Amino acid sequence: MANKFIIRVYGVLIHEDAVLVSDEVVMGKPITKFPGGGLEFGEGTIECLQREFFEELTLKVDITGHFYTTDFYVPSAFDPNIQVISVYYLVNPINPEKLKDLHSHGDKKQVFRWIPLSKLKDLDVSLVIDKKVANMIIERFRP
Repeated sequence: MANKFIIRVYGVLIHEDAVLVSDEVVMGKPITKFPGGGLEFGEGTIECLQREFFEELTLKVDITGHFYTTDFYVPSAFDPNIQVISVYYLVNPINPEKLKDLHSHGDKKQVFRWIPLSKLKDLDVSLVIDKKVANMIIERFRP
C-alpha cells in the first residue's frame, strides 16, 4: 500500500471554563478526542468542521480562529502507512442555549462531555496530537 496523508479537522469549544471532548469507539478502540473529523474531498477545513459539528451534535458553530496545525510527523493510530495532519480551530456555538442539550447521534458510540479547564490534562485525551493541543489549551486558557 502506498503511503498517504489524511487530514482531520477539530474544534476547540470552550464554554463556562470547560472544554468539550468526545468519547467514542473507533475501530473497536475507545478514545477521547476533541470534536471533529475527516476532511472530505472537495471541502475546505472550515466547511468540514462546521459539517462535523452539525452531524455529530446538531450544533452550528462560528469558527473564530485557527488554533493549531500539526507540525510534526504523526502516523495514524490505526494504520502506520497513513500520516495524519490535523487542523484545530477555536469555535463558538451560534446558539449557545443548545449546549445544555448536547447528546450523541447515530450509532450512540459517541458521547460528548465537558472537562473543566482547571482540571484538564493531556492524559484526558487519547491521540498524540490532541495531547499537544490539550497542553496548549492549558497554557492559554486555564484560569
